[in-house]
Amino acid sequence: MITALYASILAILIIWLAVQVIKQRRLNQIAYADGGVEALQIARSAQSNATEYIPITLILMALLEFNSAYPTWIHLTGIIFVIGRIIHARGILKEDLKRRVRGMQVTFLVILSLVVLNMIYLPYDKLW
Repeated sequence: MITALYASILAILIIWLAVQVIKQRRLNQIAYADGGVEALQIARSAQSNATEYIPITLILMALLEFNSAYPTWIHLTGIIFVIGRIIHARGILKEDLKRRVRGMQVTFLVILSLVVLNMIYLPYDKLW
């Protein structure tokens, strides 16, 4: 299953982002929430954003794969999505608004593309 490859890659990204949160917690000796520490707020924001957008995208990719779309479409959306998520995560952590915006644009582009592709490949004859 092609989607499993991208789910695995994105899981590594989420782990990396979690490690950034842990580093900030240890550095600032904060056990819960963010303690008002901006660096921890930023790290938590990067992690939470990833956990908000990655699941729905992987679901859409898996459905597209299930509906027998060309593997090229699945790989293309997966590669572009991973790149967009990395750009976004680095943008948040480096406080680079331009990268954050670009990363979200890529993320939304992939999600919308997956919606359209799913509508194209949806087996309409099996819906009823």
